[in-house]
Order: sequence, then C-alpha cells, then structure tokens
Amino acid sequence: MRSDHHSHLEQSGASDESIQQVHTRLQAQKPEKKEGNPRFPLVLLGITCAAIFFGSIYLAHYSSRFDPLIYNENQKPVKQAAGGPVITPAMLGKRVFTANCVTCHQATGQGQPGVYPPLAGSEWVLEPQHEKHMIAIVLHGLNGPITVKGNSFNSAMTPFGGILRDEQIANVLTYIRSEWGNNAPPITPEQVAAVRAELGARGPFTVQELSNLK
Repeated sequence: MRSDHHSHLEQSGASDESIQQVHTRLQAQKPEKKEGNPRFPLVLLGITCAAIFFGSIYLAHYSSRFDPLIYNENQKPVKQAAGGPVITPAMLGKRVFTANCVTCHQATGQGQPGVYPPLAGSEWVLEPQHEKHMIAIVLHGLNGPITVKGNSFNSAMTPFGGILRDEQIANVLTYIRSEWGNNAPPITPEQVAAVRAELGARGPFTVQELSNLK
C-alpha cells in the first residue's frame, strides 16, 4: 500500500520533499503509547474490594440492622395510644441486648460456663455496690478472671462506650436488672453520663481495678 501511495504522489507530480512531509504528518497523528503501570488498577481494585468486605463485616456485627428504636436519638419512652402499652426503657434495652449481648450472655441470661458469666441472679447486676462497676464494665469492657455466683469465668468483655449512647447503656442495664427474675432499680442515662465523664478515655478494667472504684 505504501508503494501505491508513493506512486500516486509521484504521478501527481509531488516531490520527494512533499512526500516526506506527508509521512511526517501521518506519523505525528499516531496515538502515543500510554505510560504507567498496568497492574495499578488491579491493585486499586483489590484494595476497594477488601474495604467493602471488611466494611460489610463491621456493619453486620454492629449495625443491629439499623433498628430505629436503637439508633433513633429522639426515641423516648412514649405511650403508643391512650390506654395502650408504654414503651419502657427496659423494652428498648431488650433490643440493645439482643443486638449486642445475646451471643455471649444468651437470651436466658445464663451466659456460657467458664467463659461468659450469667446475668440472671448475678451479684454484679443486683447489688447496689456494683452499680458503678456494671456501668464501667459496659463502657470500657472487662479483661481477665471474675467470680460470679461462686463460679469463675475468664474472658474479655467488649467495651461499648464508643458504640452505644448513654441512654442505650442505661436502657440495656435496666433491662438486665429486671429480666430473668432479677429485681433491681433502673439505671438512668444521667448515671451513665456521670461515670463516663469521671472515667474518661481508658482501656478495659480488671476486677482488681473495679474494686478500687468508689
């Protein structure tokens, strides 16, 4: 084809110089080869997929299916209708418990032998001297051995202070203190807020550290 093109230009009286100029223009019109690492998009795709994967795991664990009664900051105990049932803090607390605590402490409140202590009949739940301890445990977590109802347990309690609001923590503690035959006064959001402010930022407690809280 190139020889035909030359012949056509020569037949039309074009000089060698004009032929060279045409070739130069055609050469300049060729697209330039893109530079860069062709593997970079694959690396970026891998990072994006990993972020989506771990983000999905986090949401599955902590979103609680985005239940509006758990995550609605404006939700208050209100009467459904005149003469109808009342949404109590304990009812809201049961939702928080089901979303965050039931795997370890079980729906029966009996926990798991040797690992997660029971909440039903627990002195840590019922006795007045442990009210502050219980709030501190939910806020900051607990590591190491603990004795409950005469039995030893040794595991780690997840800190929920960065996940749950004061009202949610008060609600779930109120539920725990009134469920499975437990009968103890409710915990208020003001109590939780006071303990949160007093303790500030810190890591999980041990039983020894809890005993030093006054």
